[in-house]
Amino acid sequence: MKDVVLAPGNGSFFYDDQAAIRAGAAHDGFLYVGAPLTPGFTSIRMPARSLSIGIVLSDDVIVWGDMMSVQYSGAGGRDPVFQIEAVEAVTRSVVIPRLLSADVSNFLTACKQVLAYHEHKRLPLAIEYGVSQALLRAAAHFGRTTLAEVICSEFSLPLPERPIPIYAQSGDLRELNVDKMVLKSVDLLPHGLINSREKFGPSGETFRNFVTWVAKRTREIGKPGYHPILHFDVYGWIGLEIGMQAEKIADFIARLADDVPGYRLHIECPADFGSTEAQLREYAKIVAILDARGTDARVVADEQCNTLEDVRLFAEAKAAHVIQIKMPDVGSIADTARAVLVCKENGVGAYVGGSCTETDLSARAAVNIAVATQADMILAKPGMGVDEGISIVGNEQSRLLSILKYRRSKNSIRNGDAASA
Repeated sequence: MKDVVLAPGNGSFFYDDQAAIRAGAAHDGFLYVGAPLTPGFTSIRMPARSLSIGIVLSDDVIVWGDMMSVQYSGAGGRDPVFQIEAVEAVTRSVVIPRLLSADVSNFLTACKQVLAYHEHKRLPLAIEYGVSQALLRAAAHFGRTTLAEVICSEFSLPLPERPIPIYAQSGDLRELNVDKMVLKSVDLLPHGLINSREKFGPSGETFRNFVTWVAKRTREIGKPGYHPILHFDVYGWIGLEIGMQAEKIADFIARLADDVPGYRLHIECPADFGSTEAQLREYAKIVAILDARGTDARVVADEQCNTLEDVRLFAEAKAAHVIQIKMPDVGSIADTARAVLVCKENGVGAYVGGSCTETDLSARAAVNIAVATQADMILAKPGMGVDEGISIVGNEQSRLLSILKYRRSKNSIRNGDAASA
């Protein structure tokens, strides 16, 4: 490689102070009113920023990766909110000198060298995420392959043929965006953004009504035979409103499943027990109770399950039916690939997730990881507009699978010619 260039940019949504929102911050139009509670936030809602890193290769081609944080930065054990100046300073002082001496044609080796600890600490995970995207694109450029083929080669995986189910998130425009998702026959929907007492309701009645309405809407306006998985993120509100006991939480989830018979129901982050250790212990109890009852409800881990090691702990403890691998929180996208494989080894669903605050570039990289590792689902990202995320992720997946099908057909013809000779 020859050089490195940086370009400041924007994420596709906003960074939100989850602690302030949970404490009851009121809306003023699109803003939240009041002082932030989470360190690093200058207001409760802040425009998401990104920093692109471009690796200038020996043939003058520039390959890019994007650094950013997730929407609810600083919550649930996550890295602090993204500060572009601080991230750029570390990138210039630590990362760029390492890149200039690295062999970027080998993805995993380059990741190990460039993303090594600095002063006995991991680099900011936003840096790991963006730099690893650029390194993956560099390896793909040198190999004249897709990003997915690099991952398959590095992890000794077969070339995939199956598309990954796509999961869309509604943001606050719940009903309108549910209609969009149903009309586009999204595989999993709608997220729902149940992040406040107002949206959850006393004893969860507001949320229960929304769940039954979503199921009804899929039947009313969906195509014949359309039967999506219903996936809701409740940001810990079952525990906050119903109580922090595993049995009470499982009872509530089981009743939700009874409200929508015949639908697979995913409940993400039913409670936040405050630490990875407590989350592991209590989620394992909830999972065991639901499994014993034979419901169609599934628990999805998110908060307190951030890094590759966290994913491993949750998968081995059976502390979730599905684990969100929230890519900017995991760090290196090589670790996202490893996390999917860890989930599969342990019989746990692998959800390649992320955040509305990401960029088109990071979303397309995510598709390649999800398809290569054959994850169970992938988030339609970035942004909260629904249409854009479905288009970016869906089209990238369609293009990728068409390329891989073409490669297989050409390899089959070559092999046939060789055999006849």
